Parts: sequence; structure tokens; C-alpha cells
Amino acid sequence: MILVTGAGGNVGRELTALLPDAKTLDRRAGADLAKPETLDLDGVDSVFLIWPFLTSDGAPAALARIAEQARRVVYLSSSAVRFGAGTDPITRLHADLEAAAQESGLEWTILRADTFASNALGWAGQLRAGDVVRGPDNAATAVIDPADIAAVAAAVLRDPRPSTTFTLTGPEVLSRTDQVRILGAALGRELRFEATPYDDARAQLLADGRPPALVEALIGSAENRPGSDLVTTTVEDVTGRPAGSFRAWAGRNLGAFG
Repeated sequence: MILVTGAGGNVGRELTALLPDAKTLDRRAGADLAKPETLDLDGVDSVFLIWPFLTSDGAPAALARIAEQARRVVYLSSSAVRFGAGTDPITRLHADLEAAAQESGLEWTILRADTFASNALGWAGQLRAGDVVRGPDNAATAVIDPADIAAVAAAVLRDPRPSTTFTLTGPEVLSRTDQVRILGAALGRELRFEATPYDDARAQLLADGRPPALVEALIGSAENRPGSDLVTTTVEDVTGRPAGSFRAWAGRNLGAFG
């Protein structure tokens, strides 16, 4: 039995489609990773873990509860951890969770994923209103389709391997300008990206009602994450098929931008 946390997210939805018999963390029934005693782990052997908080404070307790029943955990982390834990709050969080998983006594697999293609869904409102995407400029990375992350996760959950770390990327390094251009081609529109100064982006996110801690984490990530030209073959190595392109992801998700 596999338990999938974060089943309502971009990766979790894809994963539950691949693992229809998996159990999901049911918040409606009161399950909460922040309250480990509420987790229903009866019969669970493996857990796919997405940590939904901005602090790792409760992670050791949650993993200890998981270890009472399960044998292994697959944790979705960030490829930025390879640059070191001190680059920004989100990277530090992932580094802390990796350490907690490795120290939990569980068999573990870490999936360090590059920038999600689905982050572009955050531009949908702007693109319904016009042809310009404005926001802080992030470093270019090999953007990955969440469906590919899910495919790797499903493979390692079904076929347990020795504790290890996988770095997952898409097939090509893309800047935000590149992504907007590709999205425009898929939509048949001439779109452009306009970088916003970080202080202006921070003010806009706060004005939109985002929690201050989340805003600082997002801005810190945009400011401090280094660019990367790393492209791995891990998706193909694990699943037997190559990672999909951002263009393919955009083609499947055009309805979100209409």
C-alpha cells in the first residue's frame, strides 16, 4: 500500500492517476502532516511525501510516525539543493527535509526536481488580460513536466531501490523569456516577458494577499537561485521514455490560459 501526500497538487494529481490503488492523505477526514497522530497509515508500506509547510519544524515527528508503519519514503525535493542549503529559504527547507528523511530510519529516495513547467500556470490571469507576463526573473533551468516527476515517483514506489537521490530535469534549459515565447507559439499569440524588480514583485504579492513568509520565500528563491545548464537523463533511465518538453506541456494545458 502506498500513501500519496499532496494528491491535489500538480505532481500529486498525475501520480494518483498512475497509482489508482494508492491511499491519499485525506484532509477532510482530519489528516494533517503537522499532527502526525492523525495520519492513517494502516497497511501503508511506502509514502510519497510532499512537505506543504515553509518550515521543517514538524518533519522529524511526521517521519517518525511514518516509520512506525511504513518501510520507505519518497520525498519530492528541489534540484537547487545541490548548490548548498544556504541559497534561499525554500532550498534550505528542502535540504532540511532531505536530512530528516535520511535520518528517519526509513529506506529513502530523494527526487530533486528542477523548475516545474506548471509554475507557468501562475501567469494565466495576466495572459487572459493581455500579452505581457510580468514578474521577477528566475534563473534559467531545465524545466520539467510534473507528469515526468510523477512517472519517476511511480516507478520507484512500485519497484523499491536502495536509498538514493535522483536529479530530475526536462530536456532543455529555458529562461522565463523562453517559456513565455514557447507558450505564445502554442497559443498562436505573440507574448513577451517583462522582468519586474524584486521589490516591486514583493509589494505586488503582498498586495495580492499572499502570506508574508511565503512572499519572502518566493522572492528569496528568485533572487538567489543560481542558473543551471544541467540536463539529466534520469527520467528516461527510470521510466524508459525521455522527459517531455515545455512545448508539449504547454500544448496539453492551453485551456488554462484561454
